[in-house]
Amino acid sequence: MNSRASRVSAYGIATDEGRLLVVRLAESSPIFEPGLWHLPGGGIDPGEQPAEALAREFAEETGLTVSTAELVDARSYAAHRLGISWQLIALFYRVALESVDGVVSEADGTTDAATWLPLADVSNEKLSPAARDAVATSIGA
Repeated sequence: MNSRASRVSAYGIATDEGRLLVVRLAESSPIFEPGLWHLPGGGIDPGEQPAEALAREFAEETGLTVSTAELVDARSYAAHRLGISWQLIALFYRVALESVDGVVSEADGTTDAATWLPLADVSNEKLSPAARDAVATSIGA
């Protein structure tokens, strides 16, 4: 049986010295395929403000603290994974970080690695559809 679900998520576009901060989707990724590079961020909990969700998810997935976030785009995605047809609304924020040092990877979450990827290499990497769109519209890579 196929079920349907929807989610609104906030994702951050963080760049520093020609690099983009990305996270790798783990096997537990509910919407996009594992192994793809994605933007830090995630689902907005009921009653939570999007910028608060972004800061929370950023800290969980990378260990970094968002100092400012500016909404730059919103997109809709349809995906099918693990027997669920998803409707995802993605809010993209350009973020500034308190520090770019000390990136960590989330333990037992929907991501399993975090890294700074050189912008010159972004087009050669396997990006999630959301990350690909955010990079194309916000960075132009």
